[in-house]
Amino acid sequence: MLNETSILIGAIVLLALSFDFINGFHDSANAIATSVLTRALSMRNAIILAAVLNFVGAMMWTGVAETIGKGIVDPKLVSHGNAGQVLVLAALVGAIIWNLITWWKGLPSSSSHALIGALIGSAIAAVKGTSALESAGIIKTLVSLVLSPIVGFIAGGFLMVLIMNIFAQQAPSKINRHFKILQVVSAGFMAFAHGSNDAQKSMGIITLALVFGHFLPSVTVPTWVKVACACAMAVGSAAGGWRIIKTVGKKVIGLQPVHGFASETAAALVVLVNTLWHAPVSTTHVVSSAVMGVGSAKGIASVRWGVVRQIVSAWVMTLPVCAVLGAACFMVLHALIR
Repeated sequence: MLNETSILIGAIVLLALSFDFINGFHDSANAIATSVLTRALSMRNAIILAAVLNFVGAMMWTGVAETIGKGIVDPKLVSHGNAGQVLVLAALVGAIIWNLITWWKGLPSSSSHALIGALIGSAIAAVKGTSALESAGIIKTLVSLVLSPIVGFIAGGFLMVLIMNIFAQQAPSKINRHFKILQVVSAGFMAFAHGSNDAQKSMGIITLALVFGHFLPSVTVPTWVKVACACAMAVGSAAGGWRIIKTVGKKVIGLQPVHGFASETAAALVVLVNTLWHAPVSTTHVVSSAVMGVGSAKGIASVRWGVVRQIVSAWVMTLPVCAVLGAACFMVLHALIR
């Protein structure tokens, strides 16, 4: 018969894969919103492209997974009973709740912020303090999460200004005809970058749970975990998320193919650099910021700042709200499971 630890690990794996699916569903707009809304790609083709390249990106590296698995919480300091497994389970439940709320509201909030916030809150509840938190890893993660949207905004604006100067003598219709083709490439690049960073978060969470359950001696991602998370992300991307696509692509600025290319390329570069630095970022934040940067290059009035304020409010709320959700979920689950 299965013991309690095995059952908890099974539940965590299922929830982590569900989180990856919801992440792909929630964040599919990152790769395909601008391409669909500029008509560079049909919805069907954009979704297929996003799903395939999300999978490929997810299979490439594991550095971000290791940061999530051992850079936020020290597994050695949460070792009493099944507290470690409950900690991970509570973090996943808290993050999923927030993802579903923001998806329903059509807000491009961050799955990364949600998971990390819930993990921190759950760890604090587990040890009744901050002793289990890895300050160096948390600082690195927070720096990356905070700076990457700023860099995305600057990169999007810079690339748009560069394109405007290079093609200043060409008619807008001719420019957009060229960039309609190039945007297919940039959408694929964005999907690959998204998979390379976001799918690794669930890989790290599952691996952390396996270490807590003594199924692994250290935070090293098994191949089956990589494949399972990559598949879940790809299937979630295929499911799509039209509510968020409309918020990112239509409500922030009016997009043409050249703007879509600039925002996708800038955002993908920022995300990929952070992946190589082993730092989890919010692709949602980076893409939204790059779109805002591109809009600002067109002119400050081109950006619908009321919508931007709504999006930024969701960004600011996510970490603290999810920390509270993670702590609350831990207390409820620990009371039920122990």
